[in-house]
Amino acid sequence: MIFFKKKTQKKTYDPKVRKPVIRASICTGEQVAGFQDIRTGHFEEILLIRNPKDLKEFKDIYGITEDLEIIY
Repeated sequence: MIFFKKKTQKKTYDPKVRKPVIRASICTGEQVAGFQDIRTGHFEEILLIRNPKDLKEFKDIYGITEDLEIIY
């Protein structure tokens, strides 16, 4: 029985400055969800993606509905 469910805290980001992407490693296949600065291209890691549930959690936290671009 689960008595207490972990609540996800909603967070925001500025879509004019940063875009949500998944960075994937060509060698290991590791995927990390985060945000890429539109002007500089700098990537900020937010969450390691181990399964589809992790990706859904990332999208739910930030209110993302569209598919994410994968960068290598």
